[in-house]
Amino acid sequence: MNYLQVNKKLNVLLLFCLAIAITHIHPVLAHKVQVAADVGATLHLEPNDNPRAGEPTQAWFALTRKGGQTIPLAQCNCQLAVYAEPHTPSEPALLEPSLQPVAAERFQGIPGAEITFPKPGIYQLQLNGKPAKGASFQPFNLKFEVTVAAGNTQITQSVQNVNSNVDQETNKTLPVWAIAIPGLALIGIFFVVLQKTRRS
Repeated sequence: MNYLQVNKKLNVLLLFCLAIAITHIHPVLAHKVQVAADVGATLHLEPNDNPRAGEPTQAWFALTRKGGQTIPLAQCNCQLAVYAEPHTPSEPALLEPSLQPVAAERFQGIPGAEITFPKPGIYQLQLNGKPAKGASFQPFNLKFEVTVAAGNTQITQSVQNVNSNVDQETNKTLPVWAIAIPGLALIGIFFVVLQKTRRS
């Protein structure tokens, strides 16, 4: 094999890897973190921080004080509200799941809830809390943005969206082809430029 054949194979391999990377862009970030006053919270959604519409999702919040001390649900009068985005401050919550103490990872008794998002789109989870008797931390209001993927359509259709004024178009996710076509165009441009630089 000569140098040009090896170089050509390496370029094809590089382009293939680049195409795979571009077409598999995923908007999910694991464990979202927010801080308010002297309380911080890490949000995790099962499975793998990738909730699906119409399917039960286990959400839990690892609450900690400054210094890293965990705040269990027993020490916090916490409420969880779920809003479809965009929403106005005067709108009622779409869902208000009850919080239960859960054990997750290394945390014991932290706030958790089972949430079934009605349809794909962007939601805001608002966790409000005040110290229970004997606890000492400042009241907090934490907001987490969550992107929900398409899921089981039968359950999704049976749940009524109380935020009926939300524009349907704002909650749609980008299809794969919308990401792949620009990516493939960039690969094509890269390949043309590479060929022109070799000829010159």
